[in-house]
Amino acid sequence: MFRLIAGASVALLLAAPAFAQDSNRIGIQEGDVLLRLRGIQVMPNERSGGITPTFPAERVRVDNSPMPEVDVTYMATDHLGVELIASTTKHTASGRTGTTGAIGDLASTWVLPPTLTAQYHLSPAGHVRPYVGAGINYTVFWNEKASSSLQDAVGSTRVHMKDSFGWAAQAGVDIDVTPSIFLNIDVKYIDVDTTARLRTTAIGTQRVRIHLDPLVLGIGVGVRL
Repeated sequence: MFRLIAGASVALLLAAPAFAQDSNRIGIQEGDVLLRLRGIQVMPNERSGGITPTFPAERVRVDNSPMPEVDVTYMATDHLGVELIASTTKHTASGRTGTTGAIGDLASTWVLPPTLTAQYHLSPAGHVRPYVGAGINYTVFWNEKASSSLQDAVGSTRVHMKDSFGWAAQAGVDIDVTPSIFLNIDVKYIDVDTTARLRTTAIGTQRVRIHLDPLVLGIGVGVRL
């Protein structure tokens, strides 16, 4: 992943002079488009209900996941921007205690969480430009699969996770490297809730409610187009 980010970042830096509208202007202003490439770490703050009806006292955990991310920001005014991010990450849900804890990994899924935020840039004319934002998120769970250890325990299993709609908040900073190229550090909190349904051969259909609510830490490079 890090080689991919590094290679794409170099390509972005080399291409930036060809896209920059004004290579001598400092900061950002109304009408600018900002393109960023980040390396992100998605860290769920999961809280789960019981696995019902068979294991109501047992909970699940969800692992962290690193991945590249691309985002585009359009500056509607000098201070106000609208950002859309695009990335997908893979996560595994595992048992914590009891029978499911002994099984270990239960299921995996890919997560696609397109997020749209409205940003306020505090110092658009500066070399260092902090911003805050808030918005909405729609999370799609795809390619859900039961683990081999779960299927060894309960037979053939089909997994489905319900998509989620929620809110998002962010804070970050852009730091100029050149008039058109900048470094970016970004933190997001995304409200994501889902219900996982496992249709098993041996113990019927099981359900578990999971509040994922991940913190997304990102660092990367951007260009003012």
